[in-house]
Amino acid sequence: MEPESKILKDLREKLEKFRSMGINPYPNRYRITHRIGEVVSALRDEYDPEKLSSFGEVSLAGRLMSLRIHGKISFAHIKDQTGKIQIYVARDDVGADFYREVFKKLDVGDIIGVKGIPFRTRTKELTIHCKEVRLLSKVLRPLPEKWHGLKDIETRYRQRYLDLIMNEESRRKFEIRSETVRMIRDYLTSLGFLEVETPIMQPIPGGAAAKPFVTHHNALDIDLYLRIAPELYLKRLVVGGFDRVFELGRCFRNEGISSQHNPEFTMVEFYMAYADYKDLMELTEDMISKIVNKIHGKTKIVYQGKEIDFTPPWKRITFHEALVEIGGIPEKALEDEELARSIARDLEIEEEKIKSFGKLLGELFEKTVEEKLIQPTFVYDYPKDISPLAKSKEDNPDIVERFELIIAGREIANAYTELNDPIDQKERFLQQLKERELGDEEAHRMDEDYIVALEYGLPPTAGEGIGIDRLVMILTDAPSIRDVILFPVLRPEK
Repeated sequence: MEPESKILKDLREKLEKFRSMGINPYPNRYRITHRIGEVVSALRDEYDPEKLSSFGEVSLAGRLMSLRIHGKISFAHIKDQTGKIQIYVARDDVGADFYREVFKKLDVGDIIGVKGIPFRTRTKELTIHCKEVRLLSKVLRPLPEKWHGLKDIETRYRQRYLDLIMNEESRRKFEIRSETVRMIRDYLTSLGFLEVETPIMQPIPGGAAAKPFVTHHNALDIDLYLRIAPELYLKRLVVGGFDRVFELGRCFRNEGISSQHNPEFTMVEFYMAYADYKDLMELTEDMISKIVNKIHGKTKIVYQGKEIDFTPPWKRITFHEALVEIGGIPEKALEDEELARSIARDLEIEEEKIKSFGKLLGELFEKTVEEKLIQPTFVYDYPKDISPLAKSKEDNPDIVERFELIIAGREIANAYTELNDPIDQKERFLQQLKERELGDEEAHRMDEDYIVALEYGLPPTAGEGIGIDRLVMILTDAPSIRDVILFPVLRPEK
């Protein structure tokens, strides 16, 4: 195998040779008549030579993915976003000089334009008989070796453009991601939800328990925070009279990186007036099961070797029931904080850093229950002190009307009946401030304007956030969140 420096040198020499011949290796434009997939689709079942020929001349463009030169004739494959097709180039059709000095000097990876007539070879492969070939972009680095593709995971994340060129599986993941986002938009819009945009830079980070990224606005000389969630702004809009709103966009949390966490992630949040959290269970179940069925043609799929059945209805279990029945936590520990702390220590949870009983139970849930929930499951009715924006149950003020949707051992959605009592909300914010003073960096901050908004009246409302990245992981059988984010955050190369 040639050393890389020799290959790079040869490619640059070809570039200069083309320029010396008066060939522009990077022309400004090239007019196509079709995308490759359109031709392949139109002629998929056509084998009659006359009908193929009568389709007429097509002008296509794409990346050269293979090149087989056999003396005076050559075969190659070109690929664009929509598909791949074979081309046939003969010396007598394109001219002897061009064939010898230009076409035979092309490299896999070059982007070319071709004009020609469709036909089928003796092996029945749909092919374009080229009358013209034009270089559109000269490659100066070789593509990864054909048969092994791009296997190194780190390189696939850092050089996503190479990953997309070489790996059809990766391309399909991001096509499914795009389809999923579009279907969520279409579904919510069909129910009368209005898509809106709220600030990404916020003076007070709110709507979730997380550490924010901090930036500084020079002209105003104030710190701003990249949003950890759009929640409080969306609920202001419900106060303003937009009864159904949603936002689909980026959120940012200054936390660790793992197979399930990226500091920059995509979420859809939606709010529905005159509804409660049980209404959103029905909506979520219907929307996601339809998305799964649309993408896969069925509601049972395999994720990392385990079959997941999205057929409604999905399992529903309370937070406390899950701790006892699935987590194996003794029922009396749900009322006895000292016993719960003892169990947490046995499970190697740093319970001394956890100030509230509700948060301790939340840690026990994550440790003993979450990873065991493989099938879509709504866990509902959470402790109040880990849900500062959710409304208490009418018959139990210590429990809130909240659910998490857990699939394949990970949280996919979080929803609740919104707290719309401004006095209760202010008291909860004040309690969160006390927890911040005790060292909880993720505790919610006071947002006085949000309290003022509530004083103007928030109707009974239910709201939900769905993590797009984690949902797409399951839809595409991706083991890591970085497989479904085009450009994930990575440690800089040395």
